[in-house]
Amino acid sequence: MKLIIISNRLPVKAIKTKGSFRFSRSEGGLTTGLDSLDTEIERHWIGWPGVDAKNEEDKEVITQHLLEKNLHPVFLSKKDIKEYYEGYSNSKIWPMCHYFFTLIQHESSHWDSYQKVNQMFAQAAKKIMEPGDIVWVQDYQLMLLPKMLRDINPAVSIGYFHHIPFPSYELFRVLPERAELLTGLLGADLIAFHTYEYMRHFISASERVLDMSFDLDEVRLRDRIVRVDALPMGINFDLYYDSILNPKVDRIAHKLKKDYKDHKIILSVDRLDYSKGILHRLKGFAQFLENNPKYWNKVSLFMIIVPSRDNVESYSGLKTKIDETIGSINGIYSNMNWTPVHYFYHGFSFEELCAMYHVADIALVTPLRDGMNLVAKEYIAAKRDTNGVLILSEMAGASIELIDALIINPNDSTQIEMAIVRALEMPESEQRERMKWMQKRVSKQTVNKWAGDFIRDLKSIRERNLSLFSKILSKEYEVEIKVAYEKTKRRLIILDYDGTLSPFMPKPEDAVPTEEILETLRLLASDKKNHVVISSGRDHNTLEKWLGGIDIGLAAEHGAFHKESSGWVKNSPPKEWEEEILQVLQQFVEKTPRSSLEIKETALVWHYRKVDTWLASIRVPQLIQALISPCTREHLQIMKGNKIVEIKYPQFTKGSEVNRLLKDKEYDFIMAMGDDVTDEDMFNALPLGSYTIKIGTLSESARFNLLNQTDTLPFLRRMAGGE
Repeated sequence: MKLIIISNRLPVKAIKTKGSFRFSRSEGGLTTGLDSLDTEIERHWIGWPGVDAKNEEDKEVITQHLLEKNLHPVFLSKKDIKEYYEGYSNSKIWPMCHYFFTLIQHESSHWDSYQKVNQMFAQAAKKIMEPGDIVWVQDYQLMLLPKMLRDINPAVSIGYFHHIPFPSYELFRVLPERAELLTGLLGADLIAFHTYEYMRHFISASERVLDMSFDLDEVRLRDRIVRVDALPMGINFDLYYDSILNPKVDRIAHKLKKDYKDHKIILSVDRLDYSKGILHRLKGFAQFLENNPKYWNKVSLFMIIVPSRDNVESYSGLKTKIDETIGSINGIYSNMNWTPVHYFYHGFSFEELCAMYHVADIALVTPLRDGMNLVAKEYIAAKRDTNGVLILSEMAGASIELIDALIINPNDSTQIEMAIVRALEMPESEQRERMKWMQKRVSKQTVNKWAGDFIRDLKSIRERNLSLFSKILSKEYEVEIKVAYEKTKRRLIILDYDGTLSPFMPKPEDAVPTEEILETLRLLASDKKNHVVISSGRDHNTLEKWLGGIDIGLAAEHGAFHKESSGWVKNSPPKEWEEEILQVLQQFVEKTPRSSLEIKETALVWHYRKVDTWLASIRVPQLIQALISPCTREHLQIMKGNKIVEIKYPQFTKGSEVNRLLKDKEYDFIMAMGDDVTDEDMFNALPLGSYTIKIGTLSESARFNLLNQTDTLPFLRRMAGGE
């Protein structure tokens, strides 16, 4: 078994030099986190090596060097980088996920390139993937990849982690390709985010765009279950905590302390990006200087900005504004002995950065939106035996964990100013206490724990899927059922109607049986060894109208009615529906667009198949709560089904209908097929050895699963010898 990590970039990048290439560490939190991952599993990494390799010879040189470290390059052209990376990924998905709606660019060529490059990554993975491998796809540049990988090799475990925020449905819906992106992600067995908020937004978007129905953190697809979870990423705590013990780091830290012994240092570390709130931060710092002249000559902001995407228009413009703002602040406040803002537009070595973390009195981390922000955690970890204060944006994923930081709204420059003053005046005892609790949290929620939790959950859902998948009605299982069918003489075949024999229709009354359904039932009924029964939740008048002319048994309204040779028998006493219950249901029909009420003799059904998923998620519990009291008084059962809420007599279920059918007769072959939660009662009531088959979604009650409703009729005809 191998662990195959797939990300846009490899953890190292190739840099062209005269006649050869040199290799250095890539920037970014993902590289930092995953590259320090400690795992015993053989690890491979697929990604772009960061260079435009002009010819096959260059590609071969790079490939051979990287393969020594189990790194597998995907070579992207300048056009790929422009349209897939700078275009769709960073001019569409990135601004959308960070709530910068006005920066979203819609170009059809960008989407074409995004699909093409995702397919290139899939083909690279195909070369090394084997059944049983774990494939871990990273981040928004590869949202189509999980499904592509599953199409190539369904026998691998596929996980996806989304490292940036996932936006609310109202923003996500602006993407013309929203359905394709969600479908791509749902190719994974496990989809994870940094926080439960992003997880909630993803579930909401999936339910509303793809008309899915999640059960807490899981959704059942045709052939498997997909789990969604929140797993906050951590760092290699010990690496940063022990960094000051490194003589080089200690030497740099000592020099910083000496050079700035009379100054308080505020540290800011970011990639160049509009989501990082750099201009808002500078505005807050300028406001701090303007309103607190007592700190002139005493406090300096060290602003480290790592170059990123300079050639994207929105980024180059941001760089210009940052340069101008810093120039303005220093022009107003600096003197011969003091520079308010020390500006570094380049990356720092690990040792230099750790020394800065260790020495800095305050870390100012104020992104406008950020998936996690590992800088905040690195600062906390590097403060070994030293005090410090973390000022953290509430819009960063890390704020959910680091509650002992000074949490601020990054859009408010006054909050930034006040937080700086509070941090500078915070007693050392309070600094120590806050730092202790944050270090305790960060030291536990490490990158290794994060990865371990992810892989453990991925294995868990994979094992569960394998168990459920073993129930899928294969050709071998069908042969087994067919052999048993042909050997027996007294057969009971119980069939649900909607979702089993007939597909669901937007309007229930439109599910009139087709000629194919009628012919299949006639074929089954023509064998005198068969007793065929349609057990449905529909009212008896409809069943009689649609199926009464065929020599089969009928059970309506979950067994409240059944048809014998003499006619229909009503198993429940006649009763008028309580007016209060009808009024409640009618109120919910009126205030829930696209819902409807079906009134039967023994059941009331509120249908919400076409209702917006989010609205349904509110209305269903509201309705059930409103019905509890009157239904309890009337001794009625409230039952959630497939896009319905049903009020019925509790003594009648599809299980009670099974008991009636088995009461006076014995059968040597029993087969039952159904698609709904109500059919689980039928499956559970049948004796061991019965052939119970769930249609569509996977079931833990049924012995077998038929994935598609459209396969039901052909399967039944094959059983009856009609095909």
